Amino acid sequence: MRQVTDDDLLARSFSVTMPGGTFALPTEPGWHQLVHASAGSVRVETGGALGPGRAEVRVLPPHRALWLPDGWRARIGVHRRVALRTLYLTEPPRLPARPLAVDVAPLLHELILQAVRDSPLLRDSPEHRRLLDVLGDRLVRAPTAPEVLPLPTDRRALALADALRADPAGTAPLRRLAEGTGAGHRTLERLFLAETGLTISRWRQRLRLLLATELLAAGEPVTAVATAVGYATPSAFTAMYRAHLGTTPSRTRSS
Repeated sequence: MRQVTDDDLLARSFSVTMPGGTFALPTEPGWHQLVHASAGSVRVETGGALGPGRAEVRVLPPHRALWLPDGWRARIGVHRRVALRTLYLTEPPRLPARPLAVDVAPLLHELILQAVRDSPLLRDSPEHRRLLDVLGDRLVRAPTAPEVLPLPTDRRALALADALRADPAGTAPLRRLAEGTGAGHRTLERLFLAETGLTISRWRQRLRLLLATELLAAGEPVTAVATAVGYATPSAFTAMYRAHLGTTPSRTRSS
């Protein structure tokens, strides 16, 4: 039997179940990645020190996937046990040459899992080509997920961003957090707006939304999540969450 080499492959897969922690996805030149948490949620950081483009943070609950083109790397953070399924593709669908998170409808979810189960997928297999053609078509048509947290590059603004990420509930006043950055509040506000497109308050709110989504998808109770992101009552948190994401925390938690 002829040995299969990378030149014979359309796709291969990587499946791992993680109890928690942080790790980097294995990457090789010439391969594009589609990252999907089939159960649980993951936090993904791309760009910056990891490679091209500015640093960005996204959260992938089970109804999301991340397109990661060749040349890009990702750092994965896991809050609780997660089943991660990654497809490596040699022939990319018609998607941008940058990381992109998309909504995963039930059909796309099943196509990803089927491709992972059938991997490696071979170039000379009509069945494998049909599977990837349908998967690629569904992927291109999938709505883009808008919730992305861009990280500033200026060391002073990044120091404040790190302090905000360490205190998502907002227990420390913003002025106190800014004191250790080496810049005043007005300078930091200008830097955040120039480098992320968001004011500090909008950036902090998006941080809380992403953390809330991550915790909810990991199965944390709504009351605990509301407290973790700085809301005094679950009802106030639910109203904010629905206003920004168009769904309720309980629905995210059960998805």
